[in-house]
Amino acid sequence: MTGIQRSPGIRGVAPYPFEELDRRAAKAAADGRELIDFGVGDPREETPGFIREALIDALEPVSSYPRAAGLPELREAIAAWIERRFGATADPDTEILPMLGSKEIVFSLAQLVLDPARGKDLVITTTPGYPIPERGAHFIGGDVVRSPLVAQRGFLPELDRVPGEVWSRAAILWINYPNNPTGAIAPLGFLEEAAQRCRTHDVLLASDEAYSELWFGEEPPPGVLQLPDRTNVLAINTLSKRSSMTGYRSGFVAGDVGLITDLKRLRPATGVTPQEFIQRASAAAWRDEVHVEENRERYRRKRDLLLDVFERHGVHVEGSVATFYLWVRVPTDETSLEWALHLLNSGGIVVAPGSFFGPEGEGFVRMAMVPSMEACARAASTLDELLAEVRT
Repeated sequence: MTGIQRSPGIRGVAPYPFEELDRRAAKAAADGRELIDFGVGDPREETPGFIREALIDALEPVSSYPRAAGLPELREAIAAWIERRFGATADPDTEILPMLGSKEIVFSLAQLVLDPARGKDLVITTTPGYPIPERGAHFIGGDVVRSPLVAQRGFLPELDRVPGEVWSRAAILWINYPNNPTGAIAPLGFLEEAAQRCRTHDVLLASDEAYSELWFGEEPPPGVLQLPDRTNVLAINTLSKRSSMTGYRSGFVAGDVGLITDLKRLRPATGVTPQEFIQRASAAAWRDEVHVEENRERYRRKRDLLLDVFERHGVHVEGSVATFYLWVRVPTDETSLEWALHLLNSGGIVVAPGSFFGPEGEGFVRMAMVPSMEACARAASTLDELLAEVRT
């Protein structure tokens, strides 16, 4: 008896690296260690009260299936936010589609455009990077080519070094700015170059902009919705980080009218539109900027505290001008996993090894500044002691 046959996609799914991190942290906690967890980028700030109240007010005695296109009031709130944030106009009826957060569309977008029979069987991702675009492509049998982020170029990929044969097979180019894990941003000129290159080769430019509102410079980072020509361009955003709403699973995709139309055709079959009470709470969140500014200031204080410790000990932090991540160079000759385990075992500090984000991430660890300010202060004190030992 052979049992139920599994699809090639599920047979090829590798363990998600953060599950291993969770297991190691759970074991340390079970052994009585008090942990400060900078591993997974899950905000622990309270979702603002007005958003929770909007959700409660939206609860109805009867809850019907949500429509795939989403509520008009949510699409209009997103369109208004896009205009305030990027100075760009997006038609709420034809260019915007609410999503169940951002991960589900990042994983499933390859299903929309990969066409092996016509030679479009490949996705280009950047590395080190978020692993979900790659996993989504592999799950439906697509190939993946990784374009390395070049530190000397501000963690931008060198798109002109991607071979022509790769461009001819490519269906999607994934970019992610502000970037996870490096915290780098991309200038508008790079976004224009990427979009034009994609149009030349009939490739979709998919821009994951989940961290667009967590920035620490004088000006907010640009996004692809600012481009005058959105042909072959989609932007993906979410309330998870901006508004500390990871559990709500609410985001949107916006851009090319034809692609949004195709997604509207696909999504009734998948049934993953956010519940209407989530959508109404989301509309309230997109309309407000005060809580976002307060959130950004909290992360700024945590960032300053931790950067001060690393600077005093000569530990290099690269990129890290946006997002709530610090991309920290390993200060010893250990691997990123070995250094992460040293921090866990010696100081109860959980970080993500850079190798979790691809081989190009080796030599770094990523710190998600999601613990409370008080916990970050305790971590800074512990890091001060551990790094002093490294220097002696």
